[in-house]
Amino acid sequence: MIYALLIPFLGTVLGSACVFFMRGKLNEKVERALNGFAAGVMVAASIWSLLQPAIEEESDRGRFAFLPAFIGFWLGILFLLLLDHIIPHLHQFTDEAEGPKSKLQRSTMMVLAVTMHNLPEGMAVGVVFAGALSGNSHISTAAAMSLAVGIAIQNFPEGAIISMPLHAEGKSKGKAFMDGALSGAVEPVGALLTILLAEAILPAMPYLLSFAAGAMMYVVVEELIPEMSSGKHSNVATIVFTIGFTLMMALDVALG
Repeated sequence: MIYALLIPFLGTVLGSACVFFMRGKLNEKVERALNGFAAGVMVAASIWSLLQPAIEEESDRGRFAFLPAFIGFWLGILFLLLLDHIIPHLHQFTDEAEGPKSKLQRSTMMVLAVTMHNLPEGMAVGVVFAGALSGNSHISTAAAMSLAVGIAIQNFPEGAIISMPLHAEGKSKGKAFMDGALSGAVEPVGALLTILLAEAILPAMPYLLSFAAGAMMYVVVEELIPEMSSGKHSNVATIVFTIGFTLMMALDVALG
């Protein structure tokens, strides 16, 4: 099962490899559509793979079963908000960097932005697999695999979105590929560390599941939705968002 932690990273690597087969920079409409797809997958994963199991695990609390999920979700939001303020990074379609002032290259700050994006996804996969390995009745191995596959699917366009613009800005294809691929390396590392700490984190599982959900939703609202909605005629991105959402929903419900 440990090898399954590499599935999301594989999605990033394959997406980054597009730089070897495609010329120039991705069309802006295509980038917006890909961001919409990633946002849809992450919203669905946050609900069905993370928040729902967190609430179900606390069902003995009765009407207050939502409380750990409520607290964990807010902690995830605040954690990403903190990272947003202390790490210099640069989002797509803008020349204005966020976070503290830095002399880092534009390409480096773009990679940092995607790495921040991938951090909660790695945590989410690690927490869900830790729950499945512990025999948690609310998290099956199939559900954990569906989350890993779903995130891998949305990581594929992310890898292309980071590597191809880097090549268009002057980096060699090899370096652009490596930067794109390494932006996703935080996912299997974070997931593995979470599993290694499984015994210690099991009592806090509902909080950690919802923490990952909050962190992912922060990325969706703060980064992906503005990027998919920029420019004119963003309805294509909205349709692709819906495709990503329903695909992840179907994976989680059918396999979970």
